[in-house]
Amino acid sequence: MKKRALSLALCAAMAASLFVGCGGNDKAATGGESVDTSGELTWRIGGIGPITGGAAQYGQGVMNAIQLAVDEVNEAGGINGYNISFNFQDDEADQQKSVNAYNTLKDWGMQILEGTVTSGAGQAVSAETYADRMFMLTPSASSTDVTSGHDNVFQVCFSDPNQGKVSADYIKDNELATKVGVIYDSSDPYSSGVYQTFAAEAQAIGLEIVATEAFTADSKTDFTTQLQKCKDAEADLLFLPFYYTEGSIVLTQANQMGYAPVMFGVDGFDGLLSVENFDVKLAEGVYLLTPFAADAEDEATKSFVSKYEEKFGGTPNQFAADAYDGVFILKAALEASGLTPEASSEEICEALISEIQNVSYDGLTGEGMTWNDKGEVSKAPKAVIIKDGAYASVD
Repeated sequence: MKKRALSLALCAAMAASLFVGCGGNDKAATGGESVDTSGELTWRIGGIGPITGGAAQYGQGVMNAIQLAVDEVNEAGGINGYNISFNFQDDEADQQKSVNAYNTLKDWGMQILEGTVTSGAGQAVSAETYADRMFMLTPSASSTDVTSGHDNVFQVCFSDPNQGKVSADYIKDNELATKVGVIYDSSDPYSSGVYQTFAAEAQAIGLEIVATEAFTADSKTDFTTQLQKCKDAEADLLFLPFYYTEGSIVLTQANQMGYAPVMFGVDGFDGLLSVENFDVKLAEGVYLLTPFAADAEDEATKSFVSKYEEKFGGTPNQFAADAYDGVFILKAALEASGLTPEASSEEICEALISEIQNVSYDGLTGEGMTWNDKGEVSKAPKAVIIKDGAYASVD
């Protein structure tokens, strides 16, 4: 089929009509239903993620950014002439609650799922969507377990193997360390997946790992034992493939014990600067790899950041940028399909599986993004460092 390209510049030029295209209400911002009050037929897109709990920054960013994109699409005429209704449900990053949220959205009449936000929840929900033949585009669930065996599930974020490999290469190529310590969450598929590919690539390129320490969801408040072992092994860089909440604890406890290696995270560290009661000075010099840098000077990024800050306050993170891109990716594939909302979710699913593999999309999180039949996106990450209490592009 003919390859279609989108320019985000066009999307950025669209006038933003906040919460008008979805019926002029803002219930979606609190996890409620957002529908066209005229009763007209609309595309029904659902979202699932944590808007409460320890990973709430991710879910709130995703929810807000999808709403922003939905409003822009509706203001510009919708998709194939039809507006989008958007409904986001809280799962607190919990698998069972995520399945419950999915069932709530099905009852609402969801036709497409842009979610889940986290990988653990994504594993549970992707099995449900596969059985139901519901198309699922996740902005940020990066584990291959989310997509494996599920031909209906695609990722906007790059996968865990990609993150692990690129991180090892970046550390080696930029001579950030001679001895590396790793601390990872062995109970989390996201963290474990990134670690496994990082370790394999480190061995292949001659990057020495001198200590590998694990923790689980039941033991993620005290990292002093893991830190001491890395310190005793003289690791001058710690690779930390997990989320920002635990990251803030690791940084605090490392500082308390006088251990100051280079700290290197992946996209899960995006949100570190907003952790309540965390001394952000401890994050100075922390690296992370992400496909989005809010301080980038291109017009698309500046427009997105400005509109997001005006509407919601705070700087959008990578998860928000992925989610924003996701709406326009769906728009491109749906327009290529020629379908209308009268189609069943099963018909929409089969069409999108085919059409998304013919889309080439220029977005906030990558140029020329494409997808393979495994649901994986092809795009390049960017290195970001925390400097003067803010995220700054390295390159």
